[in-house]
Amino acid sequence: MFADRGDTPAFEDCPTMPSLPPPAFINWKAWRAIAAPALCAGVLAACATTLGTDPNATSSLGETGAIDAASARPARIAMLLPLGGMDQTAAIAKGLKQAGEMALFELDKRNVQLIVKNDKGTSEGARAAAEEALGEGAEIILGPLLAKAVPGAAAVARRAGVPLLAFSNDRTVAGNGVYLMSFPVEQEVERIVTFAASQGKSRFAALIPDNAYGKVVEPAFRNAVVRAGATIAALETYPVHENAMLRPAKRVLDAIKTSEDTDAPIDALLVAGGPEALPQLASLITYSGIDTTRVKLLGTGAWEYPSIGREAAFAGGWYPGPDPRGWQEFSTRFAKSFGSAPPRLASLAHDAVALAVLLSAHPPGQRFTAAALTRPSGFIGEDGLVRFLPSGLPERALAVLEVQAFGSQVVDPAPGEFDTASRISAVPGPAAN
Repeated sequence: MFADRGDTPAFEDCPTMPSLPPPAFINWKAWRAIAAPALCAGVLAACATTLGTDPNATSSLGETGAIDAASARPARIAMLLPLGGMDQTAAIAKGLKQAGEMALFELDKRNVQLIVKNDKGTSEGARAAAEEALGEGAEIILGPLLAKAVPGAAAVARRAGVPLLAFSNDRTVAGNGVYLMSFPVEQEVERIVTFAASQGKSRFAALIPDNAYGKVVEPAFRNAVVRAGATIAALETYPVHENAMLRPAKRVLDAIKTSEDTDAPIDALLVAGGPEALPQLASLITYSGIDTTRVKLLGTGAWEYPSIGREAAFAGGWYPGPDPRGWQEFSTRFAKSFGSAPPRLASLAHDAVALAVLLSAHPPGQRFTAAALTRPSGFIGEDGLVRFLPSGLPERALAVLEVQAFGSQVVDPAPGEFDTASRISAVPGPAAN
């Protein structure tokens, strides 16, 4: 969901389920007030019993209370990021590093060590960084951020039998021990189309960027519309340049206007893109005179940026994403810790470290197994519910949000749980629905 958000270099470089009863949560704030003075290496293991057990996992997290923490060696977690340089990518990487450190501090897991390495944003750099980290005893690797760096680190990790949780959203790098922490675009498109169809929308149009991101969105959109039993009435791809957007946008908008007086009007328009394109498209939509109370505007997770509500055309539009309360609470804590707002990808690093800390309660050799990482119940973090499939792809529980003048409002909650998920957030998140 983080492609084309304005804080991500490029799509290839960055990274509908039934509602179920909510899982049990730990009140971490209350727990810290009581237990902080007596924190010890075994405290998270004791708490893990409360998190719930999973009969499908190799070692249920509920069993960790029986672990002799004194005999377990410290868990070492590696994080590989492109930290060199002064560009936007390095700034994002710094935010991810800070978020990972914040998770470790919040959980106060003193027998876990975070090893951070600069992967230089390249495959060779990531290979060298992974080798260094493994030489220092890393049992799991978090990162890299850039898709082009993942293969180098993955080759080293696979040889060592160490799992890798990458922050990229390029699904081609997943599998064989590589898991993605990101938000798959295909799931976002499926979620928003399915919801729109459930609200009576049946004839769809789409404006999709002519870039790597759009090449993932388009087939996902076509497939989702077919599965929803709906129809695509118009679809155009647009170059992500202001002057070049006009003609393809005009063709789609004219098709919508022409259909208004027919028996089968177009009633939904997917506008895929982020802050680099949406302001220009908003002007074209407004100028066309389309009634957006009748033609519902739909987006992807790339719509989640602070100023989208300033565009009147998108007010009332729907897009998929995690419940924003988790991100807002995380952002507040991050800003208090570091004096600045986090890049949107920072929550991925926070959740990856928190997940690794949770699993570190197992004995060495059982901490980061494929069975533990792919437990069907999944994990609950700052970005909500996630589980990893054997393919390495993540499955995310997404809400549907409506654009408001200031912020966004949940109009359809994310599923509360897959089964019985383990909370990996260090502080209480929003209650599950």
